[in-house]
Amino acid sequence: MEILLKTEIEGKTLSIQTGKVAKQASGSVVVQYGDTIVLVSVVSAHEERATDFLPLTVEYMEKIYAAGRIPGNYFRREIGRPSEKETLTARLIDRPIRPLFPKGYRCETQVVATVLSMDQENDPDILAMIGASAALEISDIPFAGPIACVRVGRIDGRFVINPTINDCEESDINIIVAGSKTGVVMVEGGGNIVKESDMLEAIFFGHKAMQPIISLQEELKESAGKPKRSFVLPEKDQDLVKKIENIAASPIRKATLIPEKIKRSPALRTVKSDIFENLGDEYADRRAEVYDIFQDIQKNISRDLILKEGQRIDNRKFDEIRPITCETGILPRPHGSALFTRGETQVLGVLTLGSGRDEQRVETLSGEELRPFMLHYNFPPYSVGEVKRLGGPSRRDIGHGGLSTRAIERVLPSKEEFDYTIRIVSEVFESNGSSSMGTVCSGILALMDGGVPIKTPVAGIAMGLVKDEDNVVILSDILGDEDHTGDMDFKVAGTKDGITALQMDIKIHELSREIMEKALEQARVGRLFILDRMLESIKEPREKISPYAPTIITININPDKIRDIIGPGGKTIRLIQSETNTKVEIDDSGVVKIAAVSKEDGDAAEKMIKDITLEPEVGKIYEGTVVKIMDFGAFVQILPGTDGLVHISQLADHRVTKVTDIVKEGEKIKVKVLEVNRDGKIRLSLKAAQEEEK
Repeated sequence: MEILLKTEIEGKTLSIQTGKVAKQASGSVVVQYGDTIVLVSVVSAHEERATDFLPLTVEYMEKIYAAGRIPGNYFRREIGRPSEKETLTARLIDRPIRPLFPKGYRCETQVVATVLSMDQENDPDILAMIGASAALEISDIPFAGPIACVRVGRIDGRFVINPTINDCEESDINIIVAGSKTGVVMVEGGGNIVKESDMLEAIFFGHKAMQPIISLQEELKESAGKPKRSFVLPEKDQDLVKKIENIAASPIRKATLIPEKIKRSPALRTVKSDIFENLGDEYADRRAEVYDIFQDIQKNISRDLILKEGQRIDNRKFDEIRPITCETGILPRPHGSALFTRGETQVLGVLTLGSGRDEQRVETLSGEELRPFMLHYNFPPYSVGEVKRLGGPSRRDIGHGGLSTRAIERVLPSKEEFDYTIRIVSEVFESNGSSSMGTVCSGILALMDGGVPIKTPVAGIAMGLVKDEDNVVILSDILGDEDHTGDMDFKVAGTKDGITALQMDIKIHELSREIMEKALEQARVGRLFILDRMLESIKEPREKISPYAPTIITININPDKIRDIIGPGGKTIRLIQSETNTKVEIDDSGVVKIAAVSKEDGDAAEKMIKDITLEPEVGKIYEGTVVKIMDFGAFVQILPGTDGLVHISQLADHRVTKVTDIVKEGEKIKVKVLEVNRDGKIRLSLKAAQEEEK
């Protein structure tokens, strides 16, 4: 049965349709807003997988035909590897829906969102997230929804729901808020150094605005929803639970309270081994079940320590930050470097500066984009003491890099102030909680070490939450184990004056305004503490950039001279670049940028370009070369690519019968510029130059 439902959001119609396409999926919807259309389908297998986690995969695909274009790559089709935008959007969809599947659900489930049409105004990511919830709602898959989401901007002090892509450029807030009827479940985005109170208002402004979308999904489910398949979490073997508790509860507690992760992890592994020794061969084939019970006991102990005993694993206070050390300038050849260590999380930030040619070129639905700032996050397995195959960046790597990028890019100088392409690489050496926020801190320190004139320093902190009914504890600077056993991971980055980026994920169904307000304030205090420690190592950006960074020289020329610099077939510009070891870029307005390894090379290239583009001055004497003899006079090259005519009457102060009686081809002579006419033709005089030099 085909059903189409509509509602109004910010004066535009949002529609959800089902029953027309992709009918063999467990659930599918088409979501439209403006002329942007996204198809979202969801399928869940009926057989359970033997795994200890929810086997959920989310794919988001942007088809270039959606924008009325043919892909620009060699194959002229969408390539297999998803773009960074596709990966980040897939993570956005995954994070709010994952906690809403029933605990213990092990049927492989896949959500696929496909962008079918894009109007260059309305970003399809919001529609894909709404569609995922709607498709799950009408399917037979157990799901504790619905949820909805909106983008919130602020333009000229006024909050705007789902601002257009162009409006986002003018907005000082750009966040995506996902929520249920009664609370917020996810936040992602950033701001231009925005106060905590303003960001909180934006979040709950978005929560209120999404309610019609939730009502629309409820109506859709009532009209087209399938009966949910029955799922009951198998009860644990209580006899086995009691046996393991008797054997391991005390050793688990003792191991959990070891402050250092490097000692705690092997201690917990030893407890696991001891459990099997005590249980005997009878339970040898039930290892997965035993491990599951072990994890439950460890989680309950960790939570009870916080909620009932007021104690963290490493004995810190709830709002206390781990010890911090910062070092800058530790690598001699990169253009800036910094090592940031917070507890057992350690991140190296490395800065490289380049020219305009080094900008990243990215094909998007809106067309090709040039990105002068890049941040690449690397999380090698040794950072957590594991052995894994090394490969390209994972979804997690791209997600953490995207968050860190948003945190830093708001404080970068404009291209007019600092005409360089900037790349930061984050190498995570050790990880025990919030390496993404460590990336923000090390990246800022590396920028300052490299002499990049940032507007103001930025720091980041990860907040946690442990909640049991009315008992709520908010934790500052969480450890990895606290993230694993807690209910929230709330990352906040910003300056001393406000927020530049935030990301919130929860494992419970929703968060109240009161909890978020307290978490933001506690994060602000922690962020200021971290900033103070960072500034002890370097107070402000260095006055000069690294001597190994390229020198960028910008000059303006007459656009008519561009062809002279390029030369026939690019011969002249290639010669300049090869002789001076530089890169030369020219745009149509006549702006020439020279990127050189050294100042000497840059100066040499600048001189060559200025020589080529010099305009002859009337009345000035030039030394030139006779390049062509004619009956009526001689053509003399006075500047590279610039010739003028010495008429036969201007060769001498007496009558000249034959031009070759006075000058020969290839001869160097001094001539005076008499006139440059409107056509650019130049009249020269040999006799006037000789008279002036007498």
